[in-house]
Amino acid sequence: MSTVTDRQAISHRSTDRQSADHQSADHQSANRQDIAEADGLAVASFLLGLPGLLLFNIVLGPIAITLAALALLRGTSRRGRAVLGLALGIASLAILAVTTATSHGVLIDLRS
Repeated sequence: MSTVTDRQAISHRSTDRQSADHQSADHQSANRQDIAEADGLAVASFLLGLPGLLLFNIVLGPIAITLAALALLRGTSRRGRAVLGLALGIASLAILAVTTATSHGVLIDLRS
């Protein structure tokens, strides 16, 4: 009787270990997917912040800032690109502010 109980206990432990290994693998896979998504956000913030310096500052600047902040909050492994995207987004809004101030508040002049 004790042999049967011992076998059941061993079987139960190995099933628990396999279940724990499977859960750990699922957690690692989800973590890798989250990091890959955050890396994509970092790259997107950089790629949108760069043309945002010259074109569509009012749209691309805030989008670059938002994507960079999300990437940094989610723990991207491409932290440099996220910080650069954040800086480019802020710079594009600063350029927009300076351009607007020097043109006396006119964003687009359709008369010329």
